Amino acid sequence: MRHLARLILIVYTVFRYGLDELALSNIRKPWMRVLLRVITVGRRLDAPRGVRLRLALERLGPIFVKFGQVLSTRRDLIPADVAEELARLQDDVPPFPAAQARALIERAFGRRIEEIFSSFEAEAVASASIAQVHFATLMDGREVAVKVLRPGMLAVIDDDLSLMRTLARWVERLSADGKRLKPREVVAEFDNYLHDELDLVREAANAAQLRRNMAELRLVMVPEMYWDLCTKTVIVMERMTGVPISQIQRLRDAGVDIPKLARDGVTIFFTQVFRDGFFHADMHPGNIQVSLAPETFGRYIALDFGIVGTLTETDKDYLAQNFIAFFRRDYKRVAELHVESGWVPPQTRVDALEGAIRAVCEPQFDRPLKDISLGQVLLRLFQTSRRFNVEIQPQLVLLQKTLLNIEGLGRQLDPELDLWVTARPFLERWMEDQIGWDGLVNRLKNEAPRYVQLLPELPRLLHQALQPRPAIEARLLAELLEDRRRSRRMWQQIGALLLGFAGGAVMVLFFVY
Repeated sequence: MRHLARLILIVYTVFRYGLDELALSNIRKPWMRVLLRVITVGRRLDAPRGVRLRLALERLGPIFVKFGQVLSTRRDLIPADVAEELARLQDDVPPFPAAQARALIERAFGRRIEEIFSSFEAEAVASASIAQVHFATLMDGREVAVKVLRPGMLAVIDDDLSLMRTLARWVERLSADGKRLKPREVVAEFDNYLHDELDLVREAANAAQLRRNMAELRLVMVPEMYWDLCTKTVIVMERMTGVPISQIQRLRDAGVDIPKLARDGVTIFFTQVFRDGFFHADMHPGNIQVSLAPETFGRYIALDFGIVGTLTETDKDYLAQNFIAFFRRDYKRVAELHVESGWVPPQTRVDALEGAIRAVCEPQFDRPLKDISLGQVLLRLFQTSRRFNVEIQPQLVLLQKTLLNIEGLGRQLDPELDLWVTARPFLERWMEDQIGWDGLVNRLKNEAPRYVQLLPELPRLLHQALQPRPAIEARLLAELLEDRRRSRRMWQQIGALLLGFAGGAVMVLFFVY
């Protein structure tokens, strides 16, 4: 019944804001004009289409807002007016009342707000689907940002995820692609990330990890978390001052090197993914600013760490090899990697998969980013993967989403950016570090504690390994026989003791009675 009620609300919202009319208006058929006139009878759809879509997504809740945030970066896929309106979902969702935010903060810390901050700005400076942010000043004068979780988020997200799980089961049962797409596993991954985002302590921990990882790169700044003021529903962090990255003209007027900024963004992303295996997975423009302070001029400022992606060493290795093979146009190696990783059935013909990948990717090389659409590439790769039964990797869903965000951001900053030329040297250097002498030394350092435990045992293990098998078997048999003899003697002693106790008891009874 909860699913039915939610579906009814979704259908009502679609009808209320005329999203059905938006979806059908792109179909250029004579009969469609008649249908559009029929479905719009009695409805006033005066607001622009972008506004209607934004309001509908805001009404439907956090999951739909996040979909709109991703869509807003894809100006190659949606009209400019719609993209501009959806960009407001990045940090301009209507805030909840200041009095409610104040009450939530006081409840989280168990103190009046005047006892925590010397000043607190009641008006939210940013408001998103999950939380909103207020500026404040601590008693010692440090300027901070206070992030407060929206009330009632857990119930809304659980309802939507429950509906998604039900739909995923139906897709798995009814769709021919159900097993390959792994819809339930994908929803489970999404479930984990969204629930992690509802725990602000986890977000603070993510920020602390990214801050350590990025400290030496000196291209991106991550706010410091004040742990004595971090709870599951409220966190307090260093206040960062910068210009939103979407305000490109303002950055250009301030003297920021925009092409370098675009290249730095690619470097940051690939460093997080391939060096650390721990990456910011919600990199829409609302979460990224650029510093104009003299000492940090031109650096990125990262915000909102509720969603991060992680990759295993195996995932990183296969992805890096795939990227390098793409950059070298070695499509045979790409096909071989898909077979080796188990992403396609082992009986797949490598030459056929190689040809299909070449047909998708070859037209994209030697072109600037403005002439490339990763969205279109992914769509064609998806069609190819369906033909060859490529299994969807749920652990890579966040990475694919982040790649689309990065492309959208790069397209806004520098349409002339050559993504391949920028990323290839980094990946080749990373692979050299992995398989060269530096990689060997680093792995030896990581394994050193285990070696310290094993080295004292090495002579004994070597001696056992060098013994002839008959000698080893004879020794094991002798040890087994000796264990049996010891066990027999022990039971004999226990039996004698029990007999002694029994005899003593009989004697006592005899003399007593």
